[in-house]
Amino acid sequence: MSKRVLTGAGIWAVAVLGGYLLDPILGTAVLVFGGILLAVSFLGSAGGSTTFEERELARARKRAAAREANKGKRAKDKLRYQAEQARKAKRAARKSARAR
Repeated sequence: MSKRVLTGAGIWAVAVLGGYLLDPILGTAVLVFGGILLAVSFLGSAGGSTTFEERELARARKRAAAREANKGKRAKDKLRYQAEQARKAKRAARKSARAR
C-alpha cells in the first residue's frame, strides 16, 4: 500500500470522526463517499503500474524470442521464395525467347 493511500486513510478517519461530532448525517456522508474514494485510490495504486518504456522493452523481448524460435521457418520460407522467383524469371525468359 502506498504512502499516499495511508495518508488518505488517516485524513478520512479524522474527517469521519469530526463529521460525526458535528452531525451524524454529515459523518455518514463523509464515511460513505470518503470510503469510496479511498477504495478507488487503493485499487489504483495496487496495480503495480509500469512505464511505457518498460512495457515496450517487454514486448521487444517477446518479439525477439518469437523471431528466434521461428528462425528456421523463416529461412525455409526465404529459400522457397527465392526458388519461386527463379522459376518465374526462367518462365519469363522462355516466354520472351518464344515471342521473338
